[in-house]
Amino acid sequence: MLLKTFGWSFAVTALGLVAAVFYGGWEAFGVVAILAVLEISLSFDNAVVNAGILKKMNAFWQKIFLTVGVLIAVFGMRLVFPVVIVAITAKLSPYDAVHLALADKDRYQQLVTDAHPAIAAFGGMFLLMIFLDFIFEDRDIQWLQWLERPLAKLGKIDMLSVCVSLIVLLITSFTFATQAHQHGGAHADKAQTVLIAGIAGLITYMIVGGLSGYFEDRLEEEEEREHEEEEEAARTGKKKSAVLLAGQAAFFMFLYLEVLDASFSFDGVIGAFAITNDIVMMALGLGIGAMYVRSLTVYLVRQGTLDDYVFLEHGAHYAIGALAVILMVTIQYEINEVITGLVGVVLIAWSFWSSVRRNRVLAAAGEGSDEKAEVSSGV
Repeated sequence: MLLKTFGWSFAVTALGLVAAVFYGGWEAFGVVAILAVLEISLSFDNAVVNAGILKKMNAFWQKIFLTVGVLIAVFGMRLVFPVVIVAITAKLSPYDAVHLALADKDRYQQLVTDAHPAIAAFGGMFLLMIFLDFIFEDRDIQWLQWLERPLAKLGKIDMLSVCVSLIVLLITSFTFATQAHQHGGAHADKAQTVLIAGIAGLITYMIVGGLSGYFEDRLEEEEEREHEEEEEAARTGKKKSAVLLAGQAAFFMFLYLEVLDASFSFDGVIGAFAITNDIVMMALGLGIGAMYVRSLTVYLVRQGTLDDYVFLEHGAHYAIGALAVILMVTIQYEINEVITGLVGVVLIAWSFWSSVRRNRVLAAAGEGSDEKAEVSSGV
């Protein structure tokens, strides 16, 4: 099972490290290995959230996620995305941007750094909406009950998550504009860029998330109708009609996953420049890491880990919320990538341990002790 799920990741790791040696020797080997570890540590929460979505998709779409999705994640976000950002912000052609990345790496890194406020605003708003929609939803299983219960009650207010996100964006852009003005206005024009990029991230979430949620609801309705038709067919002997909606639902869920992965990859791509400004080594290292995140997602689904450890998804969403805040803060202040990675790891490890404690209480008390388990394992 382990080899079947992670086989491609192992193969890509071997090929990537060998390519690194041929490209830049053993120094490049070490840089690529470090970048791979960086990507995995920063994106573990991504795998947990992806697994919660991917488990609703059939085996065919899981394979699509591991093939087409990997191409988008590795080549699209880890290689093409930084080049596109430079091309747009510096008003260069794609060819000139690639030439700049290969010929003048320091200038290329500077251009990507200059584009960071817009990238962070877009990704931060997208991830913040994911966290808020999760935390404002009333759930049967709650982890941090002292926090989640009152927030679930507040979540009954329509569009609350959108309002909170817009308030955060306005505060961030206003603070950025004020500090830029105090320092001579050198970056005052970027305050507007931050505002526009943040609104774009919010709109992207509402469109893609809304479509995936709509088709997911339609799929559940069709499954209920299919079940009723099966029962009717068993009584009358008639042939039931086929359900065709799964393809549409799976497609939009896949699209949602790709946008989600793109938002998660922002911090990894930007953080990689702290290690190297060579786009070849960056693509190799982050690409290897992206493969493991993909494989880990499928592993969590097939092992039923999220069903066994019920607070893992909560911990991952709290890590998303933390990452969203960190991205918004990095618009103005620099935060070490180690801190970013550790926050996610700590939250997920905490939720995993809480799940283990809950399972032990349930095992000791037997069935009918769910309420007691929630009190014992919730904080």
